[in-house]
Amino acid sequence: MADRRTFNVVILGLGFLFIFTAFTTCGNVEQTVVKSLENDTFSGSGYHSLGIIYGVFSFSNLLAPTVVAVIGPKLTMFLSGLLYSGYIAVFIIPSTWAFYLTSVLIGIGAAMLWTAQGHFLVENSDASTINRNTGMFWALLQCSMFFGNLFIYFDWNGRTEISDNSRKNIFLSLLVASVLGTLSFLVLRNSHHEEEMLSEEEGQSLLSTRMMYKHRANTAMQDAKSEFKTILQLLKAKTIVLLSPCMAYSGLELSFYSGVYGTCIGATSQFGGAAKGLIGISGIVVGVGEIVGGGLFGLLCKNNRFRRTSVVFLGMVVHFVAFYLIFLNIPDDAPVVFNTNTQEKPYLTPSVSIALLCSFLLGLGDSCFNTQLYSILGRVYAEQSTPAFAIFKFIQSIFAAVAFFYSGYLVLMWQLLLMIILGFTGTLCFFVVERMQNFSVDLQEY
Repeated sequence: MADRRTFNVVILGLGFLFIFTAFTTCGNVEQTVVKSLENDTFSGSGYHSLGIIYGVFSFSNLLAPTVVAVIGPKLTMFLSGLLYSGYIAVFIIPSTWAFYLTSVLIGIGAAMLWTAQGHFLVENSDASTINRNTGMFWALLQCSMFFGNLFIYFDWNGRTEISDNSRKNIFLSLLVASVLGTLSFLVLRNSHHEEEMLSEEEGQSLLSTRMMYKHRANTAMQDAKSEFKTILQLLKAKTIVLLSPCMAYSGLELSFYSGVYGTCIGATSQFGGAAKGLIGISGIVVGVGEIVGGGLFGLLCKNNRFRRTSVVFLGMVVHFVAFYLIFLNIPDDAPVVFNTNTQEKPYLTPSVSIALLCSFLLGLGDSCFNTQLYSILGRVYAEQSTPAFAIFKFIQSIFAAVAFFYSGYLVLMWQLLLMIILGFTGTLCFFVVERMQNFSVDLQEY
């Protein structure tokens, strides 16, 4: 039993490793790839595509639990993986209509995939193994930041333009990775809980397969209605309202480090032939920052003397330092330039070391905010964690979508200023919520 569950968790992690090696790398480079296309008929925007993905993802989360309950987590993950693979395949032979259609589909697929992943991980864990299994899955997932971006570095280093052959070779490789990850979900075994359900359903000979799925759908719809009512109630809660600016900020900076900053580095003409290869290295360094932050703050916050507010404040300072250095080091027109290289000059002579230091700081700061948002939501809404986290992902995804849409129009300075304003506001509101919780605990003890 234990071996089967461990096997399932490892295969689940490997599946996500392969799929997100493809998708994370694609998101990091797609605006650069789109700008370099030698195709007069293609008029798509990488920023708009990512904006559509996150926008659709945010609303699809409301329907995802019902779909997973009806067809099961394994089939849901397999079908979602096919949608991810379809999106990657579009870049091999680009077409504007297919590009935006698959953006919508992958937004739906992402909601289904992550809901099914959470469901399957819990099914294959118990109270004694949930932390270990979550850690194993998270470690395998974070490795996706390395392999694809390393491939980008070796293939693009020294190139000033991305040729059609180079693009096709890269996205064929990413497509293979995504398909392998999707196929791995077929290897997953039924958990003990699933087998009990299946044997129970098989034993009810009066129920046909059609009736069985209808019963599942009705039960899932009732659960979905109940959860939706809970979400609406929580949206009015003072704690959620106060945490909303912090959740919104996490969406803005998510879009910046995952899609905009790499594009800015690749467009900086002062980096010369190294610029395109640096996109890959930047993605790897962001991943290192995420891993260091997640591990470090996970340990620190076990110490009661190290409060959540300290980690969030550190995250704000780290991000603000990164934003200031980016402002000085990267040309202002880097996110919006239509040619592949910038025309403006930054305040400092662009430095590769400073650019990569900022990548690390962006990843580190992101882990500060995300770990503590999950921590405080898990503490305040221990009995309503699913709807609370759904609200978090909804707000985060909506603001990530908005950020991707304006990223192609606002110069770097204004994008950084927006994040500074919302980041400062979000941190203050987080402090207020933490103070409210501490005051509530003190009253209970009194």
